[in-house]
Amino acid sequence: MSEILEIVMLLCFGASWPVNVLKSYRSRTTKGKSLLFLCLIILGYIAGIASKLLNQGYMASFSSKWYVLFFYVLNLLMVTVDLCLYFRNRRLDREAGR
Repeated sequence: MSEILEIVMLLCFGASWPVNVLKSYRSRTTKGKSLLFLCLIILGYIAGIASKLLNQGYMASFSSKWYVLFFYVLNLLMVTVDLCLYFRNRRLDREAGR
C-alpha cells in the first residue's frame, strides 16, 4: 500500500511539472520563480532516487517495481528542464533590464 501512495504522490507532482515548465518557457521571465525552491526539489528527487537504489528490498524486486524509480527520474528531468529555463529567463531579464 505504501508503494501505491508513493506513486500517487509522484504522479501528482509529475502532473504539475509539465505545466510549470510550459509556464516558464512562455513567460520568458524569472519573476515568481525561486532558484532555491527548484534546487531543493532537485535535491529531494535525487535523495528519493538514492533511497530506492540503496534499498535492498526494493532492488531485490526491481524487475516488478521499476516504475517507481522511473517516475522519480521523470520528475527529476522535468524539474531540471525548469531549472535550465530559469537560467535562460534570468539572462533574458538581464538583457531586458528587468
